[in-house]
Amino acid sequence: MDAKRIECHEGTEMQTIVNNALGYTEKEDLYRQFDNNSEDFADTELIGTPRILIVGCGGAGNNTSTRMHDIGIDGVDIIAINTDKQDLDRCRADKKILVGKSITRGLGAGGEPDVGRRAAELARGTLSEVLADSDLVFVTAGMGGGTGTGVAPVVADIARECGAIVVGMVSTPFHVERARVIKAETGIQELSDAAHTVIALDNNRLLNYVPNLPMKQAFSVMDQLISETVKGISDTITQDSLINLDYADMRTVMNCGGVAVMLFGESKTRDKSSDVVRSALNHPLLDVDYRGATGCLVHITGGPDLTLKEAEEIASSLTYELSSHANVIWGARIEEEYEGGVRVMAIMTGVESAQILGQAQQQRVPIRAVEGEVKQMEPMPVIGRGHRGPIIEYIR
Repeated sequence: MDAKRIECHEGTEMQTIVNNALGYTEKEDLYRQFDNNSEDFADTELIGTPRILIVGCGGAGNNTSTRMHDIGIDGVDIIAINTDKQDLDRCRADKKILVGKSITRGLGAGGEPDVGRRAAELARGTLSEVLADSDLVFVTAGMGGGTGTGVAPVVADIARECGAIVVGMVSTPFHVERARVIKAETGIQELSDAAHTVIALDNNRLLNYVPNLPMKQAFSVMDQLISETVKGISDTITQDSLINLDYADMRTVMNCGGVAVMLFGESKTRDKSSDVVRSALNHPLLDVDYRGATGCLVHITGGPDLTLKEAEEIASSLTYELSSHANVIWGARIEEEYEGGVRVMAIMTGVESAQILGQAQQQRVPIRAVEGEVKQMEPMPVIGRGHRGPIIEYIR
């Protein structure tokens, strides 16, 4: 960037400081390239680097593991766990573990979480060895089935015993899957008890994003979303950023516990700072009120044209409605491919909403027969978020 093209509004003295700073930044980039190629750097590469694991449990978790393996995440080990040998064989991961062979014979848990739980407990010794010395563990699963719902809480418990920060990332069933919804509620509660925090992504929200996509591609969107979220968090910790988030920051926010809500937005418009905030706040992937969140992790990715003022405005607007006591940590990263655009990801932790799927159940619009006619009841108002305050949205 040419320092002469940067104009300062605080007078000539500040202009000189700005120009000198820009010149130093260019030199610093050269030093960093030299250091990264030096022999000494290779010897100390692993010092101070957290060990990050991604553990996919069950069919949905294995799909996510495959997606993350294909995307490629530097400095992260991907592990797939299943009771179904065929599913596990199709999965791509750095390490695969078939659990419960003596009780399932490699044929799966049959949709029974208790079977998945027993399978994981029988393999507790093996899982402890794999999870040992880990610092941050992401446990991914689809809630409502047998293996993911039963295995994920056991994996989270073992990882926590090993001293790791444990983040659950799970998807929830569609409302029509009544039996799976009940199992999912129990599974998420058990995972919340074992993990430091759980990010729940509602499959029903996919209907708003990709209503016309075939089922396979629609579920692929959820896999991609989970994968890019984990990659974004991992890259922020392990790679240089404009404003760094380190492992200690992650630990602080995730220790807030409870259910977490993830917000995601992108924009390439002229007013990208406002648009990306509006996009994120209007499309939460879990329909609960997050304003009582006790912690928030915000990560912004932009092109070389992203300014510090724009990044700060995005972080400030996203957290506008949170309590003044909320622990907010934010970081920003520059990538060439985002020239002219910006992406933001925010994770609100410690959300007080006790009901996750229960709330979704209540939002169904019942049909009543009145005097021989079938009439639809008026939609129930729920509190949503706009750019600068609460708005009323209606469930249609």
